[in-house]
Amino acid sequence: MPINRGGIGSTRHCGDVGESSGPSGPSGAAVRPGQAALVGGEPAQGELSFAPPDDHHQPAQLPACEKPQALEALRARHDETCPHCTQATAHTRTVFGEGNADAELMFIGEAPGEEEDRTGRPFVGRAGRKLDDIIKAMGWRREEVYIANVLKSRPPGNRTPLAGEVEVCTEFLAEQIRIIRPQVIVGLGGPATKWLLGTNQGITRLRGQWATYTDGALSIPVMPTFHTAYLLRNYTAETRARVWSDMQAVMAVLRPHDAPTGR
Repeated sequence: MPINRGGIGSTRHCGDVGESSGPSGPSGAAVRPGQAALVGGEPAQGELSFAPPDDHHQPAQLPACEKPQALEALRARHDETCPHCTQATAHTRTVFGEGNADAELMFIGEAPGEEEDRTGRPFVGRAGRKLDDIIKAMGWRREEVYIANVLKSRPPGNRTPLAGEVEVCTEFLAEQIRIIRPQVIVGLGGPATKWLLGTNQGITRLRGQWATYTDGALSIPVMPTFHTAYLLRNYTAETRARVWSDMQAVMAVLRPHDAPTGR
């Protein structure tokens, strides 16, 4: 079906960010995107419970000023060739992703909903507004981070993405991650976290524990947490505290001197 494309959002200008690249490291054993090393045990609030990836063993990345163009080219290729999104008929627009192409922090959810399908932007409905609140409370603006989904088109009736859909659509998500190269990924909910970590464990068991997204020689820390739609359905003090604890752990890694201790 013809695809109506949504925008990828704002990015920093080349003069506003440092251009960084590192030497390519040894690729080691073949690992598919999403296979992870899970770290057992519940970390203390805001505590880093794993060793961050060694930059000297990470593959080279694009200069910051080349990333927006690379994402735009990927979006065009996705909309023309994605085996799922070009065949699915339940959506009106694809939702590629949005935000800073050189973001240090990336949020990944499961799939667009009704509002996202209408606007072509990720996380713009009620759950998206709650994510905006969380991002602001963490000390970032929405345009400073990057937001994407496992699927780039709305499933029928907002159902959970099927395994076959995830398999073909996430080829493009994996490439998005390789281009952006965030320092930390937040997995929002079960479908996103299961793909990122290559696991069948549920989000209740995974959340709050640092893990690693691995794609060849590339490794990125992942903090799993509840999806904001689940948070809104279960808006208890306990659920809010768990999500906030997960985000404080992210802040402790990326902005240790700015991380707040409470809401």
